[in-house]
Amino acid sequence: MAALAIALFGAAFVRGYSGFGFSAIFIAFVALITNPLPLIPVVFSCEMLMTVFQARGIRGEVDWRRVFALLAGAAVVLPLSVWFILSLGESTVRLAVSGIVLVMSLVLLSGWTLHRPIRTPGHVSVGMVSGLCNSAGVGGLPVAAFMAAQPMPAARFRATMIIYLTGLDLITMPLLWAGGLVTWETAIGVGLAFPLLGVGVWLGGRQFLAASPSTFRRFAVMLLLTLSLLGLLRAMMRI
Repeated sequence: MAALAIALFGAAFVRGYSGFGFSAIFIAFVALITNPLPLIPVVFSCEMLMTVFQARGIRGEVDWRRVFALLAGAAVVLPLSVWFILSLGESTVRLAVSGIVLVMSLVLLSGWTLHRPIRTPGHVSVGMVSGLCNSAGVGGLPVAAFMAAQPMPAARFRATMIIYLTGLDLITMPLLWAGGLVTWETAIGVGLAFPLLGVGVWLGGRQFLAASPSTFRRFAVMLLLTLSLLGLLRAMMRI
């Protein structure tokens, strides 16, 4: 419980600072010690609560066109994605998350950049990839890699990621409930996590205000690299 609390606080700090990474960090850590599937709805509920903490400071920075296009793509594939992940065994779920995290890290490490504006169909396509990944709790990573490859101000990146992930979780939660993953234990877990979430997000937000855009970009890359290493470690422990 102490280890989970520390991981939750650290992931909340990252979310407050970068706008993404909370689910992936916490689920990657949880998967090292237990089956992550029952905790996915807890994590999604926590993400929605953290948006309440952050909403006041991001309202003017959200790129709503991107958000709606990404959500449209994710909504198309999420039902199939959730059904598929629920049909897998625990070991396969862990390997799936590990593979997704690794690929997203390699995309950023490659130095991939986009030199021209991406239109709505491109965002819808990325949203579909995100929806496929979100049943494993890491739907934010493809979008983070996609937007980090574009010339986008740090404040807009952060605000857009926060709102997109909230919408993505709102779409995913009813599907998880239908699959039997949302129970009274989910509510208990969210209640226990609430104090740590508030403090972690607040501290992360203060750190963001003091960071330069270049520092933010480096942090985003290092975050995904760390997630990939956690995923690889998890997979190796299961072999």
